Amino acid sequence: MTPVTAVTGASGSVGGRVARRLSAGGAAIRLLGRDPARLPELPGAVAAPPAAYGDGEAMRRALDGADTLLLVSAHEAPARVREHTTAVDAAVAAGVRRIVYTSFVGAAPDATFTFARDHWHTEEYIRASGLRHTFLRDNFYLGAFPAMTGKDGVLRGPARRGRVAAVAHDDIADAATAVLLDDGGAHEGVVYDLTGPTAFSLAEAAEELGRVTGRAVHYVPETPEEAYASRAGYGAEEWEVTGWVTSYEAMANGEMAAVSDAVPRLTGHPAQSFHAYLTAHPRSYAHLLPQP
Repeated sequence: MTPVTAVTGASGSVGGRVARRLSAGGAAIRLLGRDPARLPELPGAVAAPPAAYGDGEAMRRALDGADTLLLVSAHEAPARVREHTTAVDAAVAAGVRRIVYTSFVGAAPDATFTFARDHWHTEEYIRASGLRHTFLRDNFYLGAFPAMTGKDGVLRGPARRGRVAAVAHDDIADAATAVLLDDGGAHEGVVYDLTGPTAFSLAEAAEELGRVTGRAVHYVPETPEEAYASRAGYGAEEWEVTGWVTSYEAMANGEMAAVSDAVPRLTGHPAQSFHAYLTAHPRSYAHLLPQP
């Protein structure tokens, strides 16, 4: 019987890319999502019944018969770890043999970036489950930097002169696909840090955005106190604002600066640079261009 790979978040940025790549590689895949109507229609893919991570019984039914699970981390939320552990329990109950989990660089119980702590707790739970596993610790997404730059051309945050080895969604998907298609045990128990080819500062990111858009783009360093104050009017809850601010503080502390060769080793091609990303994704900085 052909082994089945279940892909969560299959309508999202990472899961959707992986699903398309697995389909192109001829794999049998099960697509999971809360809204099956949003799942892509792909050769070799079957849409599972609706399933949210926190609904253990629905997840068990959706995973029944799957051999491998790509567990794309849930959106940030206070209950995210509980959602992840419920999904892991469902995988065990359904007879899944292997989990590939998208984590975050520097995952640790005391990580500066508060959301990275969630990933550590999830990793520990997967380890304790007894399932074969591989952790893909993604760095910050390259697409985040144009998104975090305001229409005024200002990128601000308490990153000081810290550097970040940000990575492209496409490289994450290529790496995940390589791991998922190789069930020979080479990746069992391995943790891969997925990064771009270089680490850059936010000042350098602003300079690159300026070159690409042809306008003045600046990085304005903030103190943590200024960062919390400048984001107070966003209407976000305290835990979310804390996550935003501590992501910059983690950059300042050097926790996202290490460059890994995992992307080229797994995929056979170089990791995408920030310049290459911007060239390939002009919509990511459309808000910075003059409006007609």
